[in-house]
Amino acid sequence: MSTSLTEFKDASTIAQKKPEEFWGKIAQQFQWKKPWTKVLDYDFLKPEVKWFLEGKLNITENCLDRHLSTQPDKTAILFEPNNPDEPSQHISYKELHQRVCQTANMLIANGAKKGDRICIYMPMVPELAISVLACARIGAIHSVVFAGFSVKALSARMNDASCNMLLTSDGGYRGAKTIALKEIADEALLSCPSVNCCIVFQRTNQNVAWNPIDKWWHEEIEKVGSDCPATEMDSEDPLFVLYTSGSTGKPKGLVHSCGGYMVYTAYTFKNVFQYTDNDVYWCTADIGWITGHSYIIYGPLANGATSMMFEGVPSYPDYDRFWEVCAKHKVNQFYTAPTAIRALQKHPTSLVEKHDLSSLKVLGSVGEPINDEAWHWYDKNIGKHKCPIVDTWWQTETGGILISSLAGVTPQKPTYATLPMPGIQAALLDNEGNELEGENEGILAIKQPWPSIARTIYGDHERYRQVYFSAYPGYYYPGDGALRDAEGNYRITGRIDDVVIVSGHNLGTAPIENALNEHPNVVESAVVGFPHDVKGNALQAFVIARTTADDIVILKNELRALVSKTIGPIAKPDRVQVVSGLPKTRSGKIMRRILRKLAAGEYDQLGDVSTLLNPEVVEEIKRQNN
Repeated sequence: MSTSLTEFKDASTIAQKKPEEFWGKIAQQFQWKKPWTKVLDYDFLKPEVKWFLEGKLNITENCLDRHLSTQPDKTAILFEPNNPDEPSQHISYKELHQRVCQTANMLIANGAKKGDRICIYMPMVPELAISVLACARIGAIHSVVFAGFSVKALSARMNDASCNMLLTSDGGYRGAKTIALKEIADEALLSCPSVNCCIVFQRTNQNVAWNPIDKWWHEEIEKVGSDCPATEMDSEDPLFVLYTSGSTGKPKGLVHSCGGYMVYTAYTFKNVFQYTDNDVYWCTADIGWITGHSYIIYGPLANGATSMMFEGVPSYPDYDRFWEVCAKHKVNQFYTAPTAIRALQKHPTSLVEKHDLSSLKVLGSVGEPINDEAWHWYDKNIGKHKCPIVDTWWQTETGGILISSLAGVTPQKPTYATLPMPGIQAALLDNEGNELEGENEGILAIKQPWPSIARTIYGDHERYRQVYFSAYPGYYYPGDGALRDAEGNYRITGRIDDVVIVSGHNLGTAPIENALNEHPNVVESAVVGFPHDVKGNALQAFVIARTTADDIVILKNELRALVSKTIGPIAKPDRVQVVSGLPKTRSGKIMRRILRKLAAGEYDQLGDVSTLLNPEVVEEIKRQNN
């Protein structure tokens, strides 16, 4: 672990000049069933990336088994339920190992085997993390779907990966609400012929319909023992598929491999958060997202850490829940999203001051660039100017953090992710793909592979090549713009494609437009993002209606409900504007750049609209907004 600026600079130099030597040395810290024959083989033009070739391992032996001899009774997962009156759970490494092995045996008893895709659609309870690890134990490929996604979103993901098993729950708690997860799963399964077994965990005890393929978790788990040897996996075998929004309608199933992903998430967790023994670490993300995979489960457990899982929301039962939990469990590292910080910032600081936050050593930010005001509020009120803030930049595709300060080790700079991690060769490009030197602004790109880069898009390697490697051959292209200061610090300036980051979640506009266009009264639609003081960005839909004779308010409500049902509540547009036309080029392309300016009210930055096919539409939208 780099604990000084000198060590960090030395690590960065070695990683750049001798990447195979650097990563090989880090990988030797883990348990391998068989050593690798070569550290790295890659070609970004194909693209093809392989790390630790022919090495054999099982990631759960590194997350669980190897800690049994050194710290069997240490808390591995600290579970804080949605309801503060329900007791917390402290699950030791010994207990977690036993429960993962038993769950793995339950999966085997119900037909699961190495290479199968198993979908997990569950609330944030320990069994979600246990399910993930149980799949990895037997070599099944887990595909976690966020429990806020709709029927169509769930079925699309299960069908894309041809899942043959679903792990779900009768329901889930979210603040004051009870979510009917099994009801959503049942409807999704009507169009998922590959799924032949559904195991249901009992969380809310609500009445549920029962189908021939359904089995109760608590009944199945009692039929099996807790001795389950870990399946030997190749370093490049798939570990999981995780779906992220694309700029086209179909979600992208990013495939992550066993060896490189383990090495990189463990290394970045330890270094970025400067985790030390006996720290209590809390990442507030959901395991349905990559942050939960990498920095609630795999990264922390590979380091033998105590990782907290939180079932609830920051506003329930009041807006001090985060701070109450930090004080209750004496949390040392706290990792959350700028959206949560901005939402809590709106409430009286007395809600913070009533809790003892003196245990905090490190604060983290993830999901989107943090704005200046939120950074300073976080620093002053939560960190008391004593906790370094790590503003981490990374993606589902990258598997782990690529650009971030190291807490208390490298200099922080408000709103900047700062320096690339050792082994990450970042670059700024102009539109033609030429590298820009020194202090500059341009398109962010990465020149060399790192161990946790996604290997492909499930079932569609050509799409993987086109999306990430075709725009600027020889580089990984993440779709973000950035600026770099004189010291080499990077500030992410936002997406430069048709993906909008809303509350830290990447939402492709194409699937939302597809959902809107399903409404019988919609001719065409365009969705763009606009600045929002809590979410960072919110969505605005411009819609051409077949007839406006009906009540426009009813139409807008129907459209928002349609998006919620088709994709999920997170994708609902904040604004729906009915217009007579959309600004288009003479070739018929919708000018989303102009719509983004109109949505943001930046009328003086529209540029020359006279070359549009229909410039009068721009004036009409401006008049509607005034």
